[in-house]
Amino acid sequence: MDTMSDRTFTLDEAQLLLPVLESLLRAAISGKKLMEEVEGEMQELSHRIFLNGGTHVDVVAIARRKAERAKAEQRAKDALAEIDSIGVQVKDIDIGLLDFPCEVDGKTVLLCWKMGEKSITHWHGTDEGFAGRKLIDERIARSKRTN
Repeated sequence: MDTMSDRTFTLDEAQLLLPVLESLLRAAISGKKLMEEVEGEMQELSHRIFLNGGTHVDVVAIARRKAERAKAEQRAKDALAEIDSIGVQVKDIDIGLLDFPCEVDGKTVLLCWKMGEKSITHWHGTDEGFAGRKLIDERIARSKRTN
């Protein structure tokens, strides 16, 4: 087990990481969008070829789009790997949902942030999801690094 995955954050530390994490998330999201776009184009193309019983295809343009798709996939993977290496969990890439493990009174809870939110204002237990989000209280706001 790598040690990064056991990393915990105080609220302040998590808060300071938001700008970096947000730009990484945006890179991952735009990469994923481009991948889906190209996949859609390729499906449409093969459908057209099928309907026409073959059709003239711009091989160069297709190769270029496929290369763009591969680059986009790599960008998305790199961005997600980077977030992972920081020790933050990506819960939902499409809405940009992140969880930060945080130790409170010897127990781990998850500080929860969604892209577009100005700051981290919610948390939930490790066995609860986004639906179980609660407002951050004093206890969590005050939690400091123990180690």
